[in-house]
Amino acid sequence: MVYTISGIRFPAVPPLCKRSDSTFNGDRRMPLSLFMKKDSSPRRIFVTKSTYDSDSVSSTATAASDKVLVPGSGSDGSSTLAGQSENYGAVSEDPQVLPDIDSQIIEAHEKTKEETDQDPESLPVDNIDGDQAPLEEISIPSKNKKAETTVRSIPPPGSGQRIYDIDPYLLSHRGHLDYRYGQYIRMREAIDQNEGGLEAFSRGYEKFGFTRSATGITYREWAPGAKSAALIGDFNNWNPNADIMSRNEFGVWEIFLPNNADGSPAIPHGSRVKIRMDTPSGIKDSIPAWIKFSVQAPGEIPYNGIYYDPPEEEKYVFQHPQPKKPKSLRIYESHVGMSSTEPIINSYANFRDDVLPRIKKLGYNAVQIMAIQEHSYYASFGYHVTNFFAPSSRCGTPEELKSLIDRAHELGLLVLMDIVHSHASKNVLDGLNMFDGTDGHYFHSGSRGYHWMWDSRLFNYGSWEVLRYLLSNARWWLEEYKFDGFRFDGVTSMMYTHHGLEVGFTGNYSEYFGFATDVDAVVYLMLVNDMIHGLYPEAVTIGEDVSGMPTFCIPVQDGGIGFDYRLHMAIADKWIELLKKSDEDWEMGEIVHTLVNRRWLENCVAYAESHDQALVGDKTVAFWLMDKDMYDSMALDRPSTPAIDRGIALHKMIRLITMGLGGEGYLNFMGNEFGHPEWIDFPRGDQHLPGGAVIPGNNFSYDKCRRRFDLGDADYLRYHGMQEFDRAMQHLEESFGFMTAGHQYVSRKDDRDKIIVFERGDLVFVFNFHWSNSYYDYRVGCLKPGKYKIVLDSDDPLFGGYNRLDHSAEYFTFEGNYDNRPRSFLIYAPSRTAVVYALAPDDSELANGETEAITETETESETETETETETETSLE
Repeated sequence: MVYTISGIRFPAVPPLCKRSDSTFNGDRRMPLSLFMKKDSSPRRIFVTKSTYDSDSVSSTATAASDKVLVPGSGSDGSSTLAGQSENYGAVSEDPQVLPDIDSQIIEAHEKTKEETDQDPESLPVDNIDGDQAPLEEISIPSKNKKAETTVRSIPPPGSGQRIYDIDPYLLSHRGHLDYRYGQYIRMREAIDQNEGGLEAFSRGYEKFGFTRSATGITYREWAPGAKSAALIGDFNNWNPNADIMSRNEFGVWEIFLPNNADGSPAIPHGSRVKIRMDTPSGIKDSIPAWIKFSVQAPGEIPYNGIYYDPPEEEKYVFQHPQPKKPKSLRIYESHVGMSSTEPIINSYANFRDDVLPRIKKLGYNAVQIMAIQEHSYYASFGYHVTNFFAPSSRCGTPEELKSLIDRAHELGLLVLMDIVHSHASKNVLDGLNMFDGTDGHYFHSGSRGYHWMWDSRLFNYGSWEVLRYLLSNARWWLEEYKFDGFRFDGVTSMMYTHHGLEVGFTGNYSEYFGFATDVDAVVYLMLVNDMIHGLYPEAVTIGEDVSGMPTFCIPVQDGGIGFDYRLHMAIADKWIELLKKSDEDWEMGEIVHTLVNRRWLENCVAYAESHDQALVGDKTVAFWLMDKDMYDSMALDRPSTPAIDRGIALHKMIRLITMGLGGEGYLNFMGNEFGHPEWIDFPRGDQHLPGGAVIPGNNFSYDKCRRRFDLGDADYLRYHGMQEFDRAMQHLEESFGFMTAGHQYVSRKDDRDKIIVFERGDLVFVFNFHWSNSYYDYRVGCLKPGKYKIVLDSDDPLFGGYNRLDHSAEYFTFEGNYDNRPRSFLIYAPSRTAVVYALAPDDSELANGETEAITETETESETETETETETETSLE
């Protein structure tokens, strides 16, 4: 997220957007505490992955009627269901008041509990991710293609009660949680009754906006506040009297344009279009809310909606199947526009041809793309969305974006979209704000509908048509563009009425389940996760939540919010905090606690830094470590400096320990893998504040809005070694799968020696953070007996190290308890190094085709070594 202050739209600058350890500004940048329980004893965390219990069953989709069932308009502009009272579907503002919950929910819970009240090890393990019941699929002939298509359905809800088995502490807040689940159930039932089910409801783009049939084009728009409406554009010479729209009882405006006499569409592909409305705020021309493409004409500020319907021969046809969801998720976070080495806005085509192969070579298995949804202000980093269904035209056409995604799939890369449903641009001319001339159309009216820090509008998630719009938006990107999932931005802001602003979450459950919780928004998140995982079982959803909301990554059917992963945002803040201190003040236990402090059965994506830390006004990890020395001392033919030596060593260690202990997934922002030397500063002019002050711009320069990949590729620069180490990290994880290994144990956190030792899977990680002390015959504990060898060494000369370890050495275990481990072996631990040891396979295993340990980054093996999963794990 890029933060904005009222009247200012540019990346946050510390003097204007300060934070402290006790406050939270803008859904990020604050300490995170995810306490499972407050005691001093080691946490014993059971990682047996049993089947999530659910009464969900497969069901076929109920055919949706051709009639558009949409809410009406109340006197205040609020939406209502046909045939229902005006506040139907609105969630109570009092989350503590618990209406009668359907008795079958509780009964189903008791039945489920009886069926699963058994030894955890006896439970089946084939449904380890808690997926819902398999989809029932019906193949039917397509109208437009000879090939058959699949109609998929979303299974009915489960009991929603298993969260109490997972976390008994939640029982003290059962009233709130059962109310939340009851509201979700009621919304599902209302959608089933009025829209033919969630599957049909989430295809709003087939009814709203522009839809074309064999006989013509239909355009529909929900604008209950408008007094009159007309479709205008190039096709009718912008004549507001030519194509007058009619309004139905629910506030939906509609017009049908029959084909021309020669059979051609009434609106040619590529035409500019808008809707002119007489509204309570006056006459206004707006880009259609469901527009699929919009562009900015040269020299103009507002965007123009484009009727996008290319002929069949120009439509991109996907050639490659979508990859299966990997067990370990390694994400390369990227921004297409700033992905060139040149100071330009890069294109989808160039990203496809130049950057995707780089990502594959580095060893990542997923690319997360920012700023896809159209946004009129480039410097918003894509977070002030104006046109939710349109891909950013700055980088190319929709067909070129599809080509990019297809190429990624060919390379075996998942493509995740950074989707923004937490807020919207306040632009009136080219966005949703005041679309029908009323303040409370898509958004809450008044102060509740305005985010004072982001200077943006906040959705009303209790509105029926807002639900249709956002659910359909998520499905559109999955269906039309074949995205493989989403990173949902700003989820903390959605889940609380205070939006997490100036709130320090301590981990007390009362902070999550109270009057400050926006139940409407949480129910929406449950619905969208339910829809995504029901229709696209291989899709991935990641939520950006800094609060540590319990149940965030528990399946909806079990009572959770339904995300697959939470971004472990506290880690990056912890590293920045430590980098402001001297090495002597780094506490090993504090580092470990931050990395492992996450909820049981709730997966996390860890990162040392994302795009947030790279923005102007902040510093990347590399810049915190090496500062101005990066400009003069990174060439190998020049003498190094103490800052460079320290920075390169710690940069590698910080990334590896974050990946090793921080979560079940890993993320890196493009360029940070080699320690990009410069920040990100989008082109911008001077900003004039209401009080008369001026924030100087950068003369609209693109110089700092690019990525210098050439630095990481130059083997005569020290950046290259840092990049090669990152590559080796990814390939090590690919081979050993340690991020998702069941066995995890931290055996040593030694503040005197500055040593951290832990096991993950079959690997033993040893980190020596001491600035000068190296240790001979240092004893480290381990679980399994045998011969260990080095599989990754940050001190390797290939990675800019000093070659202090012999990679041919063998380390044999001996029996005897050490650091609470049954065995141990002796090593040499040089100062400021991270070394990973693996059990060396014997000759017979090699003969049978077992994967050999990675010792050099050039290894390109696609095989994967399976690691044995243990039932019990201790993280601390």
